[in-house]
Amino acid sequence: MPKNAFYAQSGGVTSVINASACGVIETARASRKIGKVFAGKNGIIGALREELIDTSKESKSTIAGLRHTPSGAFGSCRYKLKSVEENRAEYERLIDVFKAHDIGYFFYNGGGDSQDTANKVAQLSAEMDYPLTCIGIPKTVDNDLPFTDCCPGFGSVAKYVAVSTREAGLDVASMAESSTKVFVLEVMGRHAGWIAAAGGLAKEEKNDPPHVILFPEIAFDKSKFLAKVKDSVKKVGFCVVVASEGAQYADGRFVADAGLKDAFGHTQLGGVAPSLVDMIKEAHGYKCHWSVADYLQRAARHIASGTDVEQAYAMGKAAVDFALAGKNAVMPTIVRKKSKPYRWVIGEAPLSKVANVEKKMPRGYITKDGYGITAKCREYLEPLISGEDYPPYKNGLPQYVRLKKQLLKKKLKPFDISQ
Repeated sequence: MPKNAFYAQSGGVTSVINASACGVIETARASRKIGKVFAGKNGIIGALREELIDTSKESKSTIAGLRHTPSGAFGSCRYKLKSVEENRAEYERLIDVFKAHDIGYFFYNGGGDSQDTANKVAQLSAEMDYPLTCIGIPKTVDNDLPFTDCCPGFGSVAKYVAVSTREAGLDVASMAESSTKVFVLEVMGRHAGWIAAAGGLAKEEKNDPPHVILFPEIAFDKSKFLAKVKDSVKKVGFCVVVASEGAQYADGRFVADAGLKDAFGHTQLGGVAPSLVDMIKEAHGYKCHWSVADYLQRAARHIASGTDVEQAYAMGKAAVDFALAGKNAVMPTIVRKKSKPYRWVIGEAPLSKVANVEKKMPRGYITKDGYGITAKCREYLEPLISGEDYPPYKNGLPQYVRLKKQLLKKKLKPFDISQ
């Protein structure tokens, strides 16, 4: 009998992660070598709690609708498994659940931490002599996974930020004479400035916004920044700033360190925009406005990049194809063959090399003054926001699918994930 598959979503969701889920489920359904696909309710937590969603109960049209539905349809989580040495019980629990439900394929859709988890599960299954094929599926709006040209989820966030920067810039330009002089847009990006860089795509002419981009890769210099803002207002009449949440001083302190940690142990960020506005008001007295893109940037499926949707689906499909081909402990990747016109193919990378490695912006993608993007960066980014893939609309609103999320009957004793 064919083995069943387990699929889970992890970490911060994107507007296209469900397209990857669609690719996994549709490809698995088309194969006689895979039984059913079970999805973890709220990510890996669902596996630990034996809360497995039976996707075979979902109609063909509903699964197809995942391709245009944002967020994590099965629920995601920020739950980082400790090392096998620290908490072997968690990994053994996963294997027990997989044994109980005859699962022979493990597909984990997430970022660096998730690829690390998939790699550890692959290692332990081999150690315990349990046949389990583990494939990681790339996902992160931050675009910071190594070995892949880009990450599914990023292209759509980049498109949202570029469009928002252009539109907000027009708003500020129209009001600058007697009102707002400075607008600051805060975007995601803890250690890598890819999303902030996307704001630079809004600029067509020399004096177009954004006039300042703040990258985590470039040390924040307060006096230099304030001088740049003042110069922009003097020359153009206003200033639009796109700031990465991870903007930091030369000593590594974040401009907006909230003093807290998230579930993965990362510094909790937020508030760089109001912090910058306070600096500007104090120094120059300009009337300012600020906005935090926050969840909006990663949930905006209505303006998703056509390229991003295509690649997200392709990564899900490739994950199943890889598993059926006998590959294990690898992640499908996007390999750029050409930028103009854009051409890409599917490659692969071992999970052991992907896990917990961050890909940052190359210095050659950032202008010499540290406040803009170069032509080389633009050439890299433009294909990733290309194309539209609008969801169906009804009564003026996009229509997204809702799943039944029917759970399998549990076979094991409860497991305390707080231990």
